[in-house]
Amino acid sequence: MVAITYDIEIPSSIPAAKMFKAVVLDADTVIPKIMPQAIKNVEILEGNGGVGTVKIIHFGEGSQYKSAKHRVDAIDTENLTHSYTIVEGDALTGVLESITYHVKIVPTEDGGCICKNRSIYHTKGDVEINEEKIKEGKEKAMQMFKAIEAYLHANPDA
Repeated sequence: MVAITYDIEIPSSIPAAKMFKAVVLDADTVIPKIMPQAIKNVEILEGNGGVGTVKIIHFGEGSQYKSAKHRVDAIDTENLTHSYTIVEGDALTGVLESITYHVKIVPTEDGGCICKNRSIYHTKGDVEINEEKIKEGKEKAMQMFKAIEAYLHANPDA
């Protein structure tokens, strides 16, 4: 198995705690509301949202995938960090064992934040990952983050 790591940092004018709430704590309801073409709904299979919770994400009609099962590995509301792993689903494209994501929302001096996201792709055997697919994933993550940011600007009480 090979592990390939990619990092992305996305700046935002939204305060860190508010962004963490939307991106992590409320994501299961916020993202299907603002991007139904990407994610239709999220269903909890086990747990209460904390560590060990297993969810299935049903992708929207705009996605090339149908679903992905993910497990919450860590969540820290004080330090604004969240880790989860996709463990099943067609999003693994048959060549990945899993994808682990580490998200950290870091406050900035101007009152905004930076979303730091590390993605670790665990391949089956010595399979090579198509760089274009990784680039697409990064772009989709950035689009989702920016959509959440726009939603928070338009709905300051969210």
